[in-house]
Amino acid sequence: MSGGLLVAGTTSDAGKSVVTAGICRWLVRRGVKVAPFKAQNMSLNSFVTREGAEIGRAQAMQAQAARVEPTALMNPVLLKPGSDRSSQVVLMGKPVGEMSARGYHGGRQEALLGTVTDCLEELRSAYDAVICEGAGSPAEINLRRTDIVNMGIARAARFPVLVVGDIDRGGVFASFFGTTALLSAEDQALVAGYLVNKFRGDVSLLEPGLDMLYGLTGRRTYGVLPYAHGLGIDEEDGLRVSLRGAVRESVVAPPHGEDVLRVAVCAVPLMSNFTDVDALAAEPGVVVRFVDRAEELADADLVIVPGTRGTVKALAWLRERGLADALARRAAEGRPVLGICGGFQVLGERIEDEVESRAGVVDGLGLLPVRIRFDRDKTLARPVGSALGEPVEGYEIHHGVADVRGGEPFLDGCRVGAVWGTHWHGSLESDAFRRRFLVEVARAAGRRFVPAPDTSFGVLREEQLDRLGDLVEEHADTDALWRLIEGGAPGGLPFVPPGAPPMSAGAPESRGAAPDPAPQSPEGLELAGSAGSRDQGLEVARSAEATPQELEVTRYAGAESRTLGEAAVVHVDQEAK
Repeated sequence: MSGGLLVAGTTSDAGKSVVTAGICRWLVRRGVKVAPFKAQNMSLNSFVTREGAEIGRAQAMQAQAARVEPTALMNPVLLKPGSDRSSQVVLMGKPVGEMSARGYHGGRQEALLGTVTDCLEELRSAYDAVICEGAGSPAEINLRRTDIVNMGIARAARFPVLVVGDIDRGGVFASFFGTTALLSAEDQALVAGYLVNKFRGDVSLLEPGLDMLYGLTGRRTYGVLPYAHGLGIDEEDGLRVSLRGAVRESVVAPPHGEDVLRVAVCAVPLMSNFTDVDALAAEPGVVVRFVDRAEELADADLVIVPGTRGTVKALAWLRERGLADALARRAAEGRPVLGICGGFQVLGERIEDEVESRAGVVDGLGLLPVRIRFDRDKTLARPVGSALGEPVEGYEIHHGVADVRGGEPFLDGCRVGAVWGTHWHGSLESDAFRRRFLVEVARAAGRRFVPAPDTSFGVLREEQLDRLGDLVEEHADTDALWRLIEGGAPGGLPFVPPGAPPMSAGAPESRGAAPDPAPQSPEGLELAGSAGSRDQGLEVARSAEATPQELEVTRYAGAESRTLGEAAVVHVDQEAK
């Protein structure tokens, strides 16, 4: 068996990530060697693999669900938004430059199809099954021509497609029908059926609608997954995170000591790796909320300034909202503040940035004796060390280089009084260190909070992943899912009109199906081989017709690009900036 499945969704946040993880956990418990895959991910939550490659954190979580080590093959293209219009492109785990949305979807994305199919085939050769996650909706008709993550990859691999719909949002039947009816006949032939997610109530009331959906589309529903509280699984992609005032779902348990501990996380622009606080939310008696107003820091025992893809922008935001002054008052009063990565950088004395914002020299908040200089090379590392007398592991993802000029050493950063700063993500997942840190916070805050002695974040995460596997095993038709993974989409699936609208005049055909030899992209760029080759790598160069910040993807036949993590060469016209 070398099968697979694409988990698509009617919308973003329909539950593709958790369903993919649940299927992976269900399969591995059956003894199947399985791997996750997402051709292209847009996310500000990322992770560093052991080989030093940056991938989406959701794919790292799915790899854990599959009980395998995450690698760059599982997420070959990662887009990290820097604004509403541009993103950093991370290819095979390494950043290769900034690109506008218009530049990326204007044909440059299409040139990556060979790279992602090569990665998928490498996984298929090593695993019994590969469970792919789509992005957004497969029926985004404006993007279908250059799609490499939904129907594009499904047609290239001939994988069956399971469409997930979030019934909690309402309109799930219309979403299933409309998604199918907006696809071409060739794409529809791979859409095997549907999976209802986040259902509350009596399933028998839903069954007549599922029968009618089958009558309309000729496609069955493979399961109805109930709404599950408190999963706490890593967040997926998106440009915007609406978390102000939201309390993270956590273990429902009373505090171990007399007091709770209140943690306020500043919801800075382009907030990244806010999953850092999940381990805190897992502690009984720790209440975590996201805030964007100065007055919301008043009753917080700990304030966290998290990572961000826009350090200078976050710094300006903190000042505009009065949060910078509130942080300074906290520091002066000896009340705990923790800065992580970009949050650590804003707490320093000075930021010199000619890379991310190109703002030059900007004054930081001056709460830590640190000066930051942004380097074009990104630090991607998995450090191991100790702090507060306990072992700590973490991961680093940053362009800023810290020149620490004082304070007590703290995870390659520093501490002054009750203000801590570090570039290390994930450090709070180290149980003994997290408990020791919370003891320090409680003492400084004057709280009679005592961390539970036996909370294991790793064990809790495994329990959450097992719950996902249980949801699939108990509420989906797993025998039918297994047949899909083994044998592909059923034959004879009916066409649901009207189908995909015609391409605009002069637009090329979709590259979803296996292309002819040496196809041409819209810019006339030659892709060698049937679908291009990862060995050829990529070159990012400034497009003549684009704005100065837009980049064009072209093929680059360089022997030095053949190793993992070196699949791109970036050429940027400095004067154009």
